[in-house]
Amino acid sequence: MTTNEQSGIRPIWDFFCSLKLTMFTLITLAIISIIGTIIPQGSPPPEYLQSISQTKLKLYNVLGFFDMYHSWWFILLLSLLSINLIACSIKRLPGIWKTITQPVMVMGDSLEKTLSNLTIIETRGDSSTIRDRVAAVMKTEFADPVITEEGGAFHLFAQKAPWSRLAVYAVHLSVLVIFIGAIIGSLFGYKGFVNIVEGESVGKVMSRSNKEIDLGFAVRCEKFSVAHYPNGAPKEFKSILTVLENGKPVAGFDRVPVIVNDPLSYKGITFYQSSYGKLGEHEFIISDPDGKNPQPLRIQSGGSAKLPDGSGICLQETTQDVSPFQPGVTGPAAQVEVHMANGGNKTFVIYGNNAAMNRMNLSYTGGKLVQYSGGEEFMYTGLQVAKDPGVWTVWLGCTLMMVGIYIAFFMSHRRVWVRVQNGTVTVGGNSSKNQGGFHLFMEQLVTKLKKQLPLEDNQ
Repeated sequence: MTTNEQSGIRPIWDFFCSLKLTMFTLITLAIISIIGTIIPQGSPPPEYLQSISQTKLKLYNVLGFFDMYHSWWFILLLSLLSINLIACSIKRLPGIWKTITQPVMVMGDSLEKTLSNLTIIETRGDSSTIRDRVAAVMKTEFADPVITEEGGAFHLFAQKAPWSRLAVYAVHLSVLVIFIGAIIGSLFGYKGFVNIVEGESVGKVMSRSNKEIDLGFAVRCEKFSVAHYPNGAPKEFKSILTVLENGKPVAGFDRVPVIVNDPLSYKGITFYQSSYGKLGEHEFIISDPDGKNPQPLRIQSGGSAKLPDGSGICLQETTQDVSPFQPGVTGPAAQVEVHMANGGNKTFVIYGNNAAMNRMNLSYTGGKLVQYSGGEEFMYTGLQVAKDPGVWTVWLGCTLMMVGIYIAFFMSHRRVWVRVQNGTVTVGGNSSKNQGGFHLFMEQLVTKLKKQLPLEDNQ
């Protein structure tokens, strides 16, 4: 490669190795992730779409805000961060690897000047004897030293936890592994939803992108129940599910209770309890105030219909026996909300066996008598369905990250050099982190050495 080619590539290489690029991508990812929590992902509910203008709707679609985590610009940022981590590791790893595998074992003048923890001890006696005593102390207090003889001096070198320097690269690798797991889940997994009526089974679910997905097996809702607080608010809702293969229950997955935060998982597909409701059809009779000219009106559970005068009637709640709630009145009843044609809303109860009370609402129903005939309802359970084949890869990355962070914060590479020459023992060392703790250790090591060595009379 020519010098010009090197000079052209070098700025690009430095850009991808830049710490500023790392900080920029991390901060940008953190900020734009807020979008994914504010704007509904997948298929937004109709009420949300009605709350924003058409201009915003078109802009959000173009920018991929409704499926942000699969958008080209979000993937581009993740790719940029991945390249940045790889480039930084490639640039710095060779030097760290050399420090670990090929340590400097001789305390030369240049190395001695870099050591902040440096102590000189004047001794008496034979250099070989002093060397052996120093080696014994280092082995007991620190690590077994490597002894090198050079230039008429003995050099002793020992180190601890040299591999802790690789912790930062373990963290880098963990981030890449998590990204790979997320990509696997994005490409080969899905998230969807399904409603199952009591006693019925389904073998397909609808994804967030309104795509029908075949499960490869069926799930039946055996029973659904709701527990309430005294004020009527739902306390707990529970589904009893059975997994079916070829129409038969699967052993171990027959009548499995599923509640919030306690899902059912089968063949890598997880079913989470999400919502519930009622399905069914209800019949009303609309007639003149005296009961003549009756006409049937059918409304689905939670649905709505039009009255003859153009008013809208919304079905809110029904009961087949109103007596527990209203003593003295029996039979079925329905609570409805009417949106009158001339404006205004009114919520009231329509009875099945009390025409007199129903006539009190003629002004809200366009002068027509509306009576409730009853209906049949079934509870259904709403389940979120998720398949993520990359989840174990993500967990592997998270585990690797925790191990790497622990080593990076709580372990350090410590090195100690000792030179024995002409009755002088020079002790020095350094640590990759926790300099205060290492300084105390070096003071203790020097104290132990002084106790074991024959010192000059003035020490």
